[in-house]
Amino acid sequence: MNAQAQGYINSVNGQIATIQIEGDIYPQLFEILISPKDSNVILEVFSQSETKIFAQILSSPDKLFRGMPIVGTGSDLKVPVGKAVLGRAIDLFGQPRDNAGAIAQDKKASIYSKAPPLSLVRSQYQILQTGIKAIDFLTPVQKGGKVGFIGGAGVGKTILLTELLHNITLQQSQTKEVFSVFAGVGERIREGQELYQRLEQSQVLSKTVIVLGQMNENAAIRFRVALSAVTQAEYFRDQLKSDVLFFIDNMFRFVQAGNEVSTLLGTIPSEQAYQATLQTEISTIEDRLIPTENGAITSFQNVYVPADDISDAGVTTVMSFLDTAIVLSRSVAQKGIYPPIDLFQSSSSAFSKTLLGEEHFKALIEFQKLLENYNKLSHIVAIVGEEELSAENRILYNRTNKIINYLTQPFFMTENQTGRKGKIVPKNNTVKDITIILSGSLDNIPAERFMNIGSLSEGGILK
Repeated sequence: MNAQAQGYINSVNGQIATIQIEGDIYPQLFEILISPKDSNVILEVFSQSETKIFAQILSSPDKLFRGMPIVGTGSDLKVPVGKAVLGRAIDLFGQPRDNAGAIAQDKKASIYSKAPPLSLVRSQYQILQTGIKAIDFLTPVQKGGKVGFIGGAGVGKTILLTELLHNITLQQSQTKEVFSVFAGVGERIREGQELYQRLEQSQVLSKTVIVLGQMNENAAIRFRVALSAVTQAEYFRDQLKSDVLFFIDNMFRFVQAGNEVSTLLGTIPSEQAYQATLQTEISTIEDRLIPTENGAITSFQNVYVPADDISDAGVTTVMSFLDTAIVLSRSVAQKGIYPPIDLFQSSSSAFSKTLLGEEHFKALIEFQKLLENYNKLSHIVAIVGEEELSAENRILYNRTNKIINYLTQPFFMTENQTGRKGKIVPKNNTVKDITIILSGSLDNIPAERFMNIGSLSEGGILK
């Protein structure tokens, strides 16, 4: 056995411990350190000077004391992976948090694996159907891409994320084996519990791994739990050669945890007081969530917007990695429109005729023209009322209103709250329905009839 680094704790500052090294052997970056005095103590090397090590405390800081002996393990953090963790809720270390017994840890992987080389990367020129009309029509998702749900508190990011997890896993599991990984980073404990119960009730939990590091955990754990979840997704892609759906709630909390750790280390802050290493830290996650020749990882990421300021440096840095940005608007949500997608700020890289097909592309272009006109007319309507519009403008205004209402949808995840049964609508049905509305053949039907229905035939509008 190789000799390991030895030392003792010099000081503790929040979630950072300063360790004085004794001897000539120094631990490696990210190496796990333990204490012979207490087997529950777990530290991770974060940075070092000539004589001292700065380590993140991954266990309870209350157990540490000055002079406590510390030894290296010669290894970074490894977690159990594979089918043994499917259907389970685990923490950063792979320990169960669902009271469902121990997990067989026959396969383990480091949470610090590197991004695949460029030669293995394969772009997937294919649209991934979500069953959610507004997303499939307005901001289509590319298989193997990165999708962000961006919005302030209480606009429905988590509901939308869990609805997607349910819909896509349910649809794809009928045709091929697909796995889902959910990373809870810095969010409420209640949401983790509700997610577990919802997935269990909808029978998609058996194909899902839930990795939790919620807001009650210290910053060091919240900062690393996302990497632990990425490791689960990589194993399914690389070893089982499967497609993977990766969900993270919330990416901004990951940024926030890194900022807390950086502050405790006393590093010089950058723009808007964020850590100077912000871009690098986000890329350690994003660069691993890519499609390869083995399979595709499609990631869906919630991004909290502090004070509804979308220009926040942390938010814009995350957005720079996204292929599809779905901005959720508080003003739209207040009108009772769900999902409350901001039609003007949201965007998708899959907006091309080749990917979407002729019919979808044509309908989307026509709707965008109507929407631009609708935005201008809305200002007039707000001031003088709809009656003052010309007959032609009134028809176009109402037609656009019908499509906006049609793009609302009852969710499976909110059935208990709304009393409306959730709907999955295939993309082809959505495009055909909107094409019919655009044709003007439904102009005589009130716009209210289009709210919270599935397809037009399900809503009783088309016989």
